[in-house]
Amino acid sequence: MTQFKKISDSETTITELMIPSYSNFSGKIHGGILLSLMDKVAYVCAAKHSGEYCVTVAVEGVEFHNPVEVGDLVSIKSSVNYVGNTTMIIGMRVETLKPKSGIVTHTNSCYFTMAAKNETGELTQVPGLIIENETQMRRFCEGKLLRRFSSEKRNMLKSDLNNLTQQEVRELCGGEKCELYR
Repeated sequence: MTQFKKISDSETTITELMIPSYSNFSGKIHGGILLSLMDKVAYVCAAKHSGEYCVTVAVEGVEFHNPVEVGDLVSIKSSVNYVGNTTMIIGMRVETLKPKSGIVTHTNSCYFTMAAKNETGELTQVPGLIIENETQMRRFCEGKLLRRFSSEKRNMLKSDLNNLTQQEVRELCGGEKCELYR
């Protein structure tokens, strides 16, 4: 295995035409279609970096800011932003291009955490990153913070809420837009 790789060696972009079968009843593209495309791009980017089969561990920060319509060309750009021991955080930017007008719209950005696995299905180490510029360094630092935040969030949801009494749960939910059961 190569010890370190350049980020540019695994950057991946795909562009796909949004067709009617991808749309919902209002002519907008289903978010699930876009998530599926992003998952494929994340896999390609992670596999190129690691040289291994990769699986999706987590998806962070998916917020659709602008709709995608039938006839749009969707481009998904990805790069390895951060690497751990066996995982990689893949940053993605999704844009649409309206072919007739040439208007490009940023629809969303998000992060996929991917894990590398060897031939027997066990987690395996991934190469480090060669950082070549300030943007890549900023993204690496953001990835480190995202990893820490994701871990803290999972731990909080697993431990803190499971240890609350029924009364504490009621107090936590009180004042929210829900009716508390009796």
